[in-house]
Amino acid sequence: MDSIKFGTSGWRGIIARDFTFDNVRLATQGIAEYLKSKVQGPKSKVVILGYDTRFLGREFSLAAAEVLAVNGLKPLLCNRDTPTPVIAHTIRHRKAAGGINMTASHNPAEYQGLKFSTSNGAPATPEVTKQIEANIARLQSENWSFKNSAVIGTYHCPTFDPQPDYFKQLRKLIDFAALKKAKLKVAVELEYGTGRDYLDKLLEGVGAKVTVFHGEINPLFGGHHPEPNAAGMADVSKFVRSGKAQIGLGLDGDADRFGIVDKDGTWLTPNQILALALYHLKKNRGWTGAVVRTVPTSHQVDAVAELLGVKVHETPVGFKYIGALMENEPIIVGGEESGGLSVKGHVPEKDGILACLLMAELVATEKKSLGQILKELSKTIGNFYTDRINVSFAPEKKDALLAKLGGGLKNIGPFKVEKFITTDGFKFLLPGKEWVAFRASGTEPLIRCYIEAKSKANLKRLQAACRKVLA
Repeated sequence: MDSIKFGTSGWRGIIARDFTFDNVRLATQGIAEYLKSKVQGPKSKVVILGYDTRFLGREFSLAAAEVLAVNGLKPLLCNRDTPTPVIAHTIRHRKAAGGINMTASHNPAEYQGLKFSTSNGAPATPEVTKQIEANIARLQSENWSFKNSAVIGTYHCPTFDPQPDYFKQLRKLIDFAALKKAKLKVAVELEYGTGRDYLDKLLEGVGAKVTVFHGEINPLFGGHHPEPNAAGMADVSKFVRSGKAQIGLGLDGDADRFGIVDKDGTWLTPNQILALALYHLKKNRGWTGAVVRTVPTSHQVDAVAELLGVKVHETPVGFKYIGALMENEPIIVGGEESGGLSVKGHVPEKDGILACLLMAELVATEKKSLGQILKELSKTIGNFYTDRINVSFAPEKKDALLAKLGGGLKNIGPFKVEKFITTDGFKFLLPGKEWVAFRASGTEPLIRCYIEAKSKANLKRLQAACRKVLA
């Protein structure tokens, strides 16, 4: 196969075609060589291993454990399928050298992935993954292969339960007393993933009446992407709309992304949830610091920040960039439009469990629905209408399209461009705090177009204008 490449969140491939045991061992050897170059003397040589509910997750982890052990490192395996944020916390809590998580997050069932996290629990930065990729490419050129491996899945690796320490961490961050007092009725969508016995168990522990959807293990995810978007939360929306719950909370396959359904059954966008999280932590908790969001994330966050006197940072797409900033200065909350969020004092990694509990806490604290809170905020900061459209193109047109966008545009349809930003992709700020942004997919012949307008009419105009720009 082509050399293994790490994308926004690790290396992913189709099981049995790209994601094979030989390639997992090869990637792990590349990681082991990187770790050995960093871990010297009395430093911890422990590497935390985890996996999600996909096919052969545990077996892939055991294959990685073999390679790590041969390299003088100490693999330590989670005792069951485990949420990504739990693995991130464990790396920090145990002061491990790093962690390898077998997960393809919200991707379809035929995919598996390998995600490497550094000793701070954060996703590996591009600088780190470039070193690992170079190691892998050299190993391939040398026809490296792993010798004397055990029968797949039988290698003995020490295991442990990461849940108690993670629960202890969340009790520092979430007001469980407020949740206990509220006695909420909650619908929880687990998407057949790793959030099982985490989000639901924590809510049940404070006396919430919890109804769980898709809490069993199913590596095929019911034939759908394990993603808590509007479609993935449809069953929960219907349940909440019927009056059987006050709020719906959802997680993706590895529980790092969140999905929230309001009291009337409306699915709220991650953009809205990030704005609400900032509002809650600053207004109700009195937290201090800044907020960080990615380039295509809604400026509704900026409007709430301005209202509350909070500084805003903008980063490229990928939680590794948000996490890096959160490690270096006080950040109240950091997040992105794709459904990732973390807060001050927590891991520099997305945590869907935390995000869901924060929204339940907000409802419990203000005794209002999330929609009511947003409506009251909109009276001060205005309305925000967002959309993301994917526009396909012929591969041979890619360079010309990127050159057109990179040259800067004076207008997007009838809207004058006031500022051009190239932090990640191409972002055009328009009058009246409206904007559009374009990013080329790294894996498919399409360009993602992010749009934010202050009215439904302008949203339609910008949708049409963006399609015309990419025609």
